[in-house]
Amino acid sequence: VQLVESGGGSVRAGGSLRLSCAASGYNSSSFCMGWFRRAPWKGREGVAIIDREGSTSYADSVKGRFTISKDNAKNTLYLRMNTVKAEDTALYYCAASHFSCRPIATMWRTDFDYWGQGTQVTVSS
Repeated sequence: VQLVESGGGSVRAGGSLRLSCAASGYNSSSFCMGWFRRAPWKGREGVAIIDREGSTSYADSVKGRFTISKDNAKNTLYLRMNTVKAEDTALYYCAASHFSCRPIATMWRTDFDYWGQGTQVTVSS
């Protein structure tokens, strides 16, 4: 089982970025999939999750700006980041859980079985 993120980079505040997460070794459509991030000197924070049926849940800090989606045919998860802010600077990870999705504020890191290596997003003001 492997998750590989891509699409990170440097962007100006107010700009946009799209992250991708390619899954292999399993059918990601049967899992709860999510994006997490870890900013410097902070713990890992849940950003967004999407369940098997496509229902989503977002952290309050990104609601209305970020959109999580998936392409089951490509076994790929996405995170569209719009109107980015300096505080969005972080290492972004995708993750997969065999549990059913719950509202992201109630899901723990330990709920997720598989993790990617992360892709860095840096927002400059």
